Amino acid sequence: MSTATTTRITQLRDMIAQHNQRYYVLDDPLISDQSYDALLRELKDLEQKYPVLITPDSPTQRVGGQPLAAFTQVTHTVPMLSLENAFGATEFAAFDQRVRDRLGVHEPIEYVAEPKLDGLAISLRFEQGRLVQAATRGDGRHGEDVTLNVRTIPSVPLRLLGDNWPDIVEVRGEIFMPRAGFARLNAQQQAQGEKTFANPRNAAAGSLRQLDPAITAQRPLAWYCYGTGEMSGPALSTTYHGMMAQLQAWGLPVSPWLTPLTQLPDCQAYVEKLHAQRDQLDFAIDGIVFKVNRLDYQQQLGFVARAPRWAVAQKFPAQEVLTQVTAINFQVGRTGALTPVAELVPVNVAGVQVQHATLHNMDEVARKDIRVGDTVVVRRAGDVIPEIVQTLPEQRPAQTSPITLPTHCPICTATVVRPLGEAVARCSGGLACAAQRKQAIKHFASRKALDIQGLGDKLIAQLVDKALIQDPADLFDLSLPTLSNLERMAEKSAANLLAALQTAKQTTLGRFLYSLGILGIGETMAQQLADQFHSLETIQALGLADLVAIKPSQAAKLQQALAATEYTGTLRLSDLAPPATLAWCQPVHLKMLNERFACLAQLLQAPVATIANVPRFEIAGMGDNLAEKLVTFFQQPRNQTVIARLRQAGIQWLDRVANQAEAPPALTGITVVLTGTLSQPRSLYQAQLKACGAKVASAVSNKTDYLIAGEAAGTKLAQAQRLGVPILDEAGLLSLLHLAPHPQADQPF
Repeated sequence: MSTATTTRITQLRDMIAQHNQRYYVLDDPLISDQSYDALLRELKDLEQKYPVLITPDSPTQRVGGQPLAAFTQVTHTVPMLSLENAFGATEFAAFDQRVRDRLGVHEPIEYVAEPKLDGLAISLRFEQGRLVQAATRGDGRHGEDVTLNVRTIPSVPLRLLGDNWPDIVEVRGEIFMPRAGFARLNAQQQAQGEKTFANPRNAAAGSLRQLDPAITAQRPLAWYCYGTGEMSGPALSTTYHGMMAQLQAWGLPVSPWLTPLTQLPDCQAYVEKLHAQRDQLDFAIDGIVFKVNRLDYQQQLGFVARAPRWAVAQKFPAQEVLTQVTAINFQVGRTGALTPVAELVPVNVAGVQVQHATLHNMDEVARKDIRVGDTVVVRRAGDVIPEIVQTLPEQRPAQTSPITLPTHCPICTATVVRPLGEAVARCSGGLACAAQRKQAIKHFASRKALDIQGLGDKLIAQLVDKALIQDPADLFDLSLPTLSNLERMAEKSAANLLAALQTAKQTTLGRFLYSLGILGIGETMAQQLADQFHSLETIQALGLADLVAIKPSQAAKLQQALAATEYTGTLRLSDLAPPATLAWCQPVHLKMLNERFACLAQLLQAPVATIANVPRFEIAGMGDNLAEKLVTFFQQPRNQTVIARLRQAGIQWLDRVANQAEAPPALTGITVVLTGTLSQPRSLYQAQLKACGAKVASAVSNKTDYLIAGEAAGTKLAQAQRLGVPILDEAGLLSLLHLAPHPQADQPF
């Protein structure tokens, strides 16, 4: 398998994880259901082709997002799985064929059909007939305990009817908001001057996640049951339809549209009937769920990692209308990603006024060839996200031109970088870009970066929103009066934060590099750079030619491709929009050559050997694209200014080379364990010990040479005492390192 394959799988997993977070946890999706399904399908196809690359944390091995921290976590005894999707009659027929093949039967399979409600999945647990717990799906194995809120929903029984139920009955269903109730709620929100909800699903999810159950009680929520989880005692029935009838007899609401069907034409007739009537229904649906009726068949078919093999959701096509593109702007996200957004002549789509549609990335813009002035087909994908389906070229005005990616960030004017093979273009401004400000400061203060204790997300948001800080360097200019006047910041908390900022000034080069938030430079790569170069100034001075290679074969191929074009020799490479013949050539190579050759004529006449480039340094794991991101970051003047201010504020680290020279021979090869609270971050001392040749272990053993014990040392101290391991306090550690004692160093025992 190729490196490109593993890189693409990593990209897909990261993208799907981000979209799961937005959809399942924040109820604020960024892409359509169709686009999400396409990403998941691509990942599944790659993993099926290369099963050795499947990991337990892959999105194909689990369901949704993580539960919110505001609610107690619940573990589902029986996981709450998702459903595979089918788009159209052909894919449903393929599903039916797979079912019959796995079962080894030739006669038609009986299915039960029901509308796919567009709400929030829920699990209700009844013990001795009484409702004891309600939990959201969460990630399929762990959800949120929303029992108090669910108890306020009138259609949820607090006690099952009858007395023939098992000791444990766990049922799964969908909480939703009827259309009439949704209209009333939005009218109330508007009358009270509050924000209205975009659609019934968001309204239902937001209502269920209220921390105050009294608010949930005022919301018009309903629910339908569609299955079971943990169940004690014998099976309720031999069929799914019979099981649902039993649940309904116990007082659990079941969809009135639940229908057994056998013939495939009947199944598709059901889909068409509900699709035609969907706008007249009092609840939002986005498709039809088909389940194998016989429960023994369900058991025989089993499950894949994230879905049952005996059920499928046939999705409806989204509703579509025509409108016109008036402009295409670029938004900069908090991670620096540039997203093209189409401004539209306002149009009503499925009952919602639509004025904007995200275009996701430049590949999407090019694929659909969307231009300003175009008449376009717009739909609300999944009945939620406005999406441009296609353009109508026959209605395109004269003299339109394709949309091009900005070369500089529209927010901070830093260079925009889009490596070959990556769909997303990003601003390289990092530390100084206003759009990335909160995220950059949050990363700077994180545990693996400068570990600034007490500087949480809400405080960072307050400081940025009040214009008290614009970049990480501003943190070190904060004063006690400024901090004390902030919301929920008493004088003691402010003093603690200032002390933490002082402590954070003593760090390591690797942690400092990581704290800068350079795109693609993680903790491991940052430490690798620190180990190889030992100096921030050396790293800042790196150029593309120091890190990026151009092979002779690549140079010859580039010359041949350029010679075959009609470009004039007086043009520079920077003046070109590379044609399809150069699509294979990495932009970083063109950028390097543009710096070395005044024009195309010089490049075409140069010997291949002078075009080829051998980099001065080789860094394991750093490809050409990552090298470009690193070099570009340090070339940005605003980043240089912020880094200079951070150094002026007093941020410093141990000089590894000097310490290796000064380290006593006895320190090389010794094993040290640290425990308890020290005046400096433990990671700082670990880095200093390693720089002097010591090995830092996590557990005490008879091979441990020293235990460094700070305040509140626990079991490791007791273990060291039992084994007779020498114990040093912080002053002893500083002496071991040949450093001047820190003014806050612990006193000897």
